[in-house]
Amino acid sequence: QVQLVESGGGLVQTGGSLRLSCAASGRTSVANTMAWFRQFPGKEREFVAGITWSFTTYYSDSVKGRFAISRDISKDTAFLQMNVLKPEDTAVYYCARSTQYARASIVRDEYEYWGQGTQVTVSS
Repeated sequence: QVQLVESGGGLVQTGGSLRLSCAASGRTSVANTMAWFRQFPGKEREFVAGITWSFTTYYSDSVKGRFAISRDISKDTAFLQMNVLKPEDTAVYYCARSTQYARASIVRDEYEYWGQGTQVTVSS
Protein backbone atom coordinates (compact mmCIF):
# COMPACT_ATOMS: atom_id res chain seq x y z
CA GLN A 1 0.00 0.00 0.00
CA VAL A 2 1.02 3.59 -0.62
CA GLN A 3 -0.03 6.59 1.42
CA LEU A 4 -0.02 10.08 -0.09
CA VAL A 5 -0.09 13.22 2.03
CA GLU A 6 -0.59 16.65 0.48
CA SER A 7 0.46 19.94 2.00
CA GLY A 8 0.84 23.56 0.97
CA GLY A 9 -2.73 24.60 0.31
CA GLY A 10 -4.19 27.81 1.68
CA LEU A 11 -5.61 31.23 0.89
CA VAL A 12 -3.92 33.48 -1.66
CA GLN A 13 -4.87 36.60 -3.58
CA THR A 14 -5.44 36.68 -7.32
CA GLY A 15 -2.12 36.66 -9.13
CA GLY A 16 -0.34 35.01 -6.25
CA SER A 17 1.46 31.67 -6.01
CA LEU A 18 1.30 28.49 -3.98
CA ARG A 19 3.36 25.32 -3.99
CA LEU A 20 1.71 22.04 -3.17
CA SER A 21 3.65 19.00 -2.03
CA CYS A 22 2.71 15.34 -2.03
CA ALA A 23 4.81 12.97 0.05
CA ALA A 24 4.49 9.24 -0.50
CA SER A 25 5.13 6.51 2.04
CA GLY A 26 4.65 2.80 2.19
CA ARG A 27 5.40 0.56 -0.81
CA THR A 28 7.10 3.26 -2.82
CA SER A 29 9.77 1.37 -4.74
CA VAL A 30 7.58 0.71 -7.78
CA ALA A 31 7.86 2.93 -10.87
CA ASN A 32 4.88 5.24 -11.07
CA THR A 33 3.27 8.37 -12.44
CA MET A 34 2.25 11.16 -10.11
CA ALA A 35 -0.56 13.57 -10.84
CA TRP A 36 -2.63 16.35 -9.42
CA PHE A 37 -6.39 16.57 -9.77
CA ARG A 38 -8.79 19.17 -8.44
CA GLN A 39 -12.43 19.15 -7.53
CA PHE A 40 -14.84 22.06 -7.57
CA PRO A 41 -17.96 21.91 -5.38
CA GLY A 42 -20.57 19.70 -6.98
CA LYS A 43 -18.25 18.71 -9.84
CA GLU A 44 -16.26 15.66 -10.81
CA ARG A 45 -12.56 15.54 -9.98
CA GLU A 46 -10.55 16.78 -12.97
CA PHE A 47 -6.99 16.29 -14.14
CA VAL A 48 -4.62 19.22 -13.61
CA ALA A 49 -1.10 17.92 -14.25
CA GLY A 50 0.89 14.71 -14.34
CA ILE A 51 4.51 13.61 -14.40
CA THR A 52 5.75 10.20 -15.47
CA TRP A 53 8.60 8.11 -14.12
CA SER A 54 10.80 9.54 -16.90
CA PHE A 55 9.73 13.10 -16.01
CA THR A 56 7.48 13.71 -18.99
CA THR A 57 4.87 16.25 -17.97
CA TYR A 58 1.27 16.81 -18.98
CA TYR A 59 -1.07 19.72 -18.21
CA SER A 60 -4.69 20.58 -18.66
CA ASP A 61 -5.28 23.52 -20.96
CA SER A 62 -6.65 25.59 -18.09
CA VAL A 63 -3.34 25.59 -16.19
CA LYS A 64 -0.75 25.27 -18.97
CA GLY A 65 1.82 28.04 -18.67
CA ARG A 66 0.84 28.86 -15.08
CA PHE A 67 1.36 25.60 -13.18
CA ALA A 68 4.43 23.37 -13.10
CA ILE A 69 4.59 19.81 -11.83
CA SER A 70 7.84 18.26 -10.66
CA ARG A 71 9.03 15.35 -8.58
CA ASP A 72 11.93 14.27 -6.43
CA ILE A 73 12.21 10.51 -6.79
CA SER A 74 14.83 10.21 -4.05
CA LYS A 75 12.33 11.71 -1.58
CA ASP A 76 9.30 10.20 -3.31
CA THR A 77 7.62 13.57 -3.36
CA ALA A 78 5.75 15.44 -6.07
CA PHE A 79 5.16 19.16 -6.29
CA LEU A 80 2.75 21.50 -8.00
CA GLN A 81 3.96 25.07 -8.37
CA MET A 82 0.95 27.25 -9.05
CA ASN A 83 1.54 30.77 -10.35
CA VAL A 84 -0.74 33.59 -11.53
CA LEU A 85 -3.58 32.04 -9.55
CA LYS A 86 -7.14 32.96 -10.44
CA PRO A 87 -10.37 32.71 -8.41
CA GLU A 88 -11.46 29.91 -10.76
CA ASP A 89 -8.52 27.84 -9.49
CA THR A 90 -10.26 27.62 -6.10
CA ALA A 91 -10.79 23.92 -5.41
CA VAL A 92 -9.66 20.98 -3.36
CA TYR A 93 -6.45 19.64 -4.89
CA TYR A 94 -5.67 15.92 -4.75
CA CYS A 95 -2.43 14.08 -5.33
CA ALA A 96 -2.67 10.75 -7.12
CA ARG A 97 -0.39 7.90 -8.09
CA SER A 98 -0.64 5.36 -10.88
CA THR A 99 1.54 2.33 -11.58
CA GLN A 100 1.12 3.08 -15.31
CA TYR A 101 4.46 4.84 -15.15
CA ALA A 102 4.95 5.59 -18.87
CA ARG A 103 2.11 8.06 -19.26
CA ALA A 104 -0.09 10.40 -17.23
CA SER A 105 -3.73 9.56 -17.79
CA ILE A 106 -6.39 12.22 -17.34
CA VAL A 107 -8.82 9.51 -16.21
CA ARG A 108 -9.36 9.48 -12.47
CA ASP A 109 -10.05 5.74 -12.29
CA GLU A 110 -6.59 4.90 -13.63
CA TYR A 111 -4.97 6.12 -10.43
CA GLU A 112 -4.76 3.59 -7.61
CA TYR A 113 -3.72 5.83 -4.75
CA TRP A 114 -5.01 9.20 -3.59
CA GLY A 115 -4.20 11.76 -0.95
CA GLN A 116 -6.76 13.32 1.35
CA GLY A 117 -6.84 16.63 -0.54
CA THR A 118 -5.79 20.16 0.30
CA GLN A 119 -7.92 23.28 -0.11
CA VAL A 120 -6.70 26.08 -2.34
CA THR A 121 -8.67 29.32 -2.18
CA VAL A 122 -7.91 32.28 -4.43
CA SER A 123 -9.55 35.54 -3.39
CA SER A 124 -10.50 38.19 -5.93
